[in-house]
Amino acid sequence: MLRQDSSRIDPKRRNVLDHRKTQFASPTYKETQYPHRLNFYETPPTADITLEQFEQWAIDRLRVLAELEACSFRNKSQVETAAHMKPLLEKYLPLESNTSSSSKLSAERQKDHYSHFILRLAFSSTEDLRRRFSRVESTLFRLRLDEDNMRERNAFIQSLNLDWEPVTEDERNKYLPELTATRGLKKGGDDETWYKVDWERVPDLVESRRVFLKAGKAFVPSKELPSMVIAEYTKRLDRALELTARALPRLDEDDRLTPILDHLSKNFVTPDASYSSSTSTVPGAEITARNVDNLSSHFPLCMQHLHRSLRRDAHLKHFGRLQYTLFLKGIGLNLEECLVFWRSSFHKITDDTFNKEYRYNVRHSYGDVGGDSNRRGGGYSPFSCQKILTEHPPGPGEAHGCPYRHFNLENLTALLQQTGVSDPSVLRGVKEDKDNQKFHMACNRVFEYVHKNELKKAKDESIMTSAQLETIVHPNEYFKRSFLLKNLGKVNTGGDDVKMEGYN
Repeated sequence: MLRQDSSRIDPKRRNVLDHRKTQFASPTYKETQYPHRLNFYETPPTADITLEQFEQWAIDRLRVLAELEACSFRNKSQVETAAHMKPLLEKYLPLESNTSSSSKLSAERQKDHYSHFILRLAFSSTEDLRRRFSRVESTLFRLRLDEDNMRERNAFIQSLNLDWEPVTEDERNKYLPELTATRGLKKGGDDETWYKVDWERVPDLVESRRVFLKAGKAFVPSKELPSMVIAEYTKRLDRALELTARALPRLDEDDRLTPILDHLSKNFVTPDASYSSSTSTVPGAEITARNVDNLSSHFPLCMQHLHRSLRRDAHLKHFGRLQYTLFLKGIGLNLEECLVFWRSSFHKITDDTFNKEYRYNVRHSYGDVGGDSNRRGGGYSPFSCQKILTEHPPGPGEAHGCPYRHFNLENLTALLQQTGVSDPSVLRGVKEDKDNQKFHMACNRVFEYVHKNELKKAKDESIMTSAQLETIVHPNEYFKRSFLLKNLGKVNTGGDDVKMEGYN
């Protein structure tokens, strides 16, 4: 194969070729200014942040987006969604207005800016991820736009320089009856300002018949500007996600970011949940080996299945033992009691066999033996839903994993009925969640059915706090919330807020 001598290439042509590569040139690093609370995320951030910030900011935003998606699956109205999300946004992704006196204004907007672009990278790889990301980001933008004060919202919209064509006085007079009918205006209300845009740019307004259509143009009243802004935001984000997808292969060169982005995209199956022994303890619960049978009524389906299998067979295979041991550790069962539990459960084998083949693994899970890092860290953390869903799927004879994902529908339905879930509408909902691969939503659906009376009482008596608002994404959180709901008489009313006992 012949290779052309580079010295013979025309210098002018070579310069042109080099110029085409400037799209991959190193960016100019500078601090981004945030004059507005809202953001169309048109300009990628370029300032330095740490890897820890990179990951934590993305995880915090992912929690918000996952909960917004959960609201959609539960068919919550826009008002209900806004009320549900308010404490979560304040916790994970606060964004104050310009009129606030907060000293964290710039830091909040920087986190919002960076976290959006980090997740944009993580969720651009497939069409399904891009579609879901665009949908929940648009929902988040709508929530923020709706709650923005009028002055700041108008200033932001004006800064966008959108190419909306104002309706002339002649056109307004010509179509005034149609415009009036569309808006339902009474006499004296014909001084509305209108704009003309292609009807494809405001599909929600067309669908709800809130605009007048003529020659492919939608006549939009100024009151509906937020809908136009949201439609424009979604259109630009969809286009940006397509461009990001094309650039993703270049990221393979950075072995620091690729694992983090891969982890984040997997977490969109269900958001990961951090575990902390200080926040997972359950006051009032008798956590002993002999009481595990009684406590199992509060277990999520995955742990109930492990418990039932253990009682039936007097044995669990390795991953089942590991998943269940760490769960029991997470609910507060100490090492000594856990060893008693497993020894009594494996009643078909001798003490010598148990000590040789199983005792060490239990101690290792608690950090009692093993490497220095394992001991210093107190052993391994209980598995989150995300980990159970995505790692070590069960094989023949194994009982670990997530029944909503790893069982066929017939076996899943039978297991649910064994645990007292027989309502046809709940079973249909679980089937739909399973078909749509929303496994954690199926689990939450069952939780809400099993605890419907307690949840109603907790809400009626204002016992629920922001901690109970989040979708459950960890088996240990399921147990904790279930136990506390079933023991609603034990509440802490000291302080300004009424809180369910055991929640911070």
